[in-house]
Amino acid sequence: MKEIEAKCILVPNKGPSSWFGIKYNFNVYRACPHGCIYCDSRSECYQITDFNDIEAKINAPELLDKTLAGKRKKCVLGTGSMSDPYLPLEKERCLTQKCIEQVIKHKFGLHIVTKSSLIERDLPLFQEFTDTHLSVAITITSAFDAVSEKIEPYAPLSSRRFKTIETLSQAGIFTGILMMPMLPFISDNKKNVLSIIQKAKDAGASYIFPWFSVTLRDRQREYFYQKLDELYPGLKRQYQMRYKNNYHCDSPNASALYDFFYEMCDKYQIISKMENLPWINNPDYYLKKG
Repeated sequence: MKEIEAKCILVPNKGPSSWFGIKYNFNVYRACPHGCIYCDSRSECYQITDFNDIEAKINAPELLDKTLAGKRKKCVLGTGSMSDPYLPLEKERCLTQKCIEQVIKHKFGLHIVTKSSLIERDLPLFQEFTDTHLSVAITITSAFDAVSEKIEPYAPLSSRRFKTIETLSQAGIFTGILMMPMLPFISDNKKNVLSIIQKAKDAGASYIFPWFSVTLRDRQREYFYQKLDELYPGLKRQYQMRYKNNYHCDSPNASALYDFFYEMCDKYQIISKMENLPWINNPDYYLKKG
């Protein structure tokens, strides 16, 4: 772990209505130890030289405090876009926890994305979002632990993440699933999609948003292909033949899977489209708890 001093903390989101209504993102850490074989943050454009070296922005809470104090208009903030805010280091450093305290202090809304069950630690803190919006998305790409432990080796197993969804939902937190990326030839099948939906319903999830695709470029592609050779021998050749050097690699079953996904979400009464979230396109909703 390396300690760094951040110069700025908030990054504007160009399309709030298309991504949970988030106007600004902040990330407390750089790089991630979950080891997900598909992680886009390994790409050169993010300028992380060694993805095994976690960088902690040790001044993030103080910087966020100062930045939010200077903003007159309230909005929804997001965290977890580049690195998991609840990676194991957070258990000791509590930087994410301290940043959430600043969000509450300044009465902004918050959306959190994570794969980690460590988020349960902050349930008492989440209860302080009495007048402002709070929502959580847990990333799950496979309903089956045998797959998740391969493609996300150091993250909690999918079964543990479903338990986290249940814990958060029962505590009154508006919680759902990011079902993305769905890896072609690995997780892009109806059995997996239906199992995720059914387990999400059982856990009390309010929404699921899918993406039947994966992005691949430069260092990220090299790492992904290396892992495919280790975990799924012969599959790299299928990717190379179908996608060549494409950045967006859509599932060959994408169209049928989207139709099936929306049909099943309707059946199980789970929100499946971003525009149907209750606070999207409602400028005053950030003042209400999800």
